[in-house]
Amino acid sequence: MIAHLNGTVSGVSPDGAVIDIGGFGLRVQCTPDTLATLRPGESARVATALVVREDSLTLFGFASEDERNVFELLQTASGVGPRLALAMLAVHSPDALRRAVAAEDLTALTMVPGIGKKGAQRIVLELKDRLGAPGDVGGAGAHPAPRRSAPGWRDQVQSGLVNLGWPARDAEQAIAAIEAEADGEPVDVATALRAALRKLSRT
Repeated sequence: MIAHLNGTVSGVSPDGAVIDIGGFGLRVQCTPDTLATLRPGESARVATALVVREDSLTLFGFASEDERNVFELLQTASGVGPRLALAMLAVHSPDALRRAVAAEDLTALTMVPGIGKKGAQRIVLELKDRLGAPGDVGGAGAHPAPRRSAPGWRDQVQSGLVNLGWPARDAEQAIAAIEAEADGEPVDVATALRAALRKLSRT
């Protein structure tokens, strides 16, 4: 198993990045939080999880080992595959997921596109004693604060929302509302994505 990558970021797209390791470019699919920490031309270290299917090998990258471990634990619940697990981490941080599961907060879990009430109940039932308590992981495993996004945050957020299952028109409306609230201030991609999901979940 590939546990982590340590190399130079050669490219970043709305749903992933390419990391150059000794002349080989490895593509990793990432959450917006992780992508916000990556800059083309800069060195980076990402924790990884390799998902093997009959017709594909997909590498997922994370800003911390904690986020990677939660990603893998989420997939032990019935009906949760890698795409849905990544969507859960796009909407909630690892500790927010721990809090939601521990408190049986179905509303928080159903904010994730693809999770209904029954699915949220199943996740709580199967993971309540496995994810651990909020704050269990700290120090080197703590989730780092994302950097400010480069220009083009609107495209990144819209692509993230569409990938999570929202119609492009609804995504654009939520982004426009966030841009108006920002009033010219720098916008962080991960924060904007979560704000957009909150707005969309209320509509």
